[in-house]
Amino acid sequence: MNPVFNMDAATLSPVALFLQADLVVKFVMAGLLLASIWTWALIIAFWRRLGRIRKGMAGFERDFWKAEDIDAFYKAEADKDLPSARVFVAGVKEWRRSTAGGSIDKGGTRERLATAMGAAAALEIDTISDRLNILATIGSVAPFVGLFGTVWGIMRSFTGIAQAQNSSLAVVAPGIAEALFATAIGLFAAIPAVIAYNRFSHGVNRIEAALNRFADGFHTTLSRQLDSGR
Repeated sequence: MNPVFNMDAATLSPVALFLQADLVVKFVMAGLLLASIWTWALIIAFWRRLGRIRKGMAGFERDFWKAEDIDAFYKAEADKDLPSARVFVAGVKEWRRSTAGGSIDKGGTRERLATAMGAAAALEIDTISDRLNILATIGSVAPFVGLFGTVWGIMRSFTGIAQAQNSSLAVVAPGIAEALFATAIGLFAAIPAVIAYNRFSHGVNRIEAALNRFADGFHTTLSRQLDSGR
C-alpha cells in the first residue's frame, strides 16, 4: 500500500496522521493546508505579473526614448496598462496644465512635474505590492499556528497517558507524531511564503527604481523643453 494513504499513523502516513489527530489539531492542519495552497496561488500569480510588468516596461521605455515627438507618442501609447505608461501620462497632463497659460513659472512647473510623476510612481508601487503582505503574514504566523497544534496535541497525548496509566512509547509515539505533523505543515506553508516574499520584494524594488529613473529622465526632457521655450 502507498505509505501516503496508509491508515496506520506509525507509518508516518500524512493521511493517517491527519485522520487520527485531535479535532483541534485537525482544524489547525486544515487551515495551514489552505494557507499553503493560497501561498502557491499567490506565488504563481505574482511571478507571472512581475514578469509581464518588467517586460512591458522595458519595451515601453525603449520605444519612448526612440520617439522624436512626445505628443505623437502620447496619442499612441497613453492607454497601455503599464506603470511607466501611467507615470508618463501623469507627467504629460501636468506639463499641459502648467504650460497652458501665457506666463510660465519654470520653477513651479518643474516642482509640479516632479510631484505628479513621483505620486504616480508611488501609487503604481503600492498597487503592485498590494498582496505581498499576505505572504509576509503567512510566513510569520504559520509556524506559530502549527506550534499551537503541536502543543495541543502533545497535551492531549499526555492526558491520554494519564487516563490509560500506561507510559509505553508505543502508546505515546502516535499521538506525539500527529501533533508534530502540525508544525511540519506550518513550516511547509511558511518557508515558501518567506522565500517568495523576499524575492518579490526585491522585484518590486527593482520596478520602483526603474520607474523613478524613467520619471527623472522624462522630467529632464521636459525641463529642456521648458528652457528652450518650446
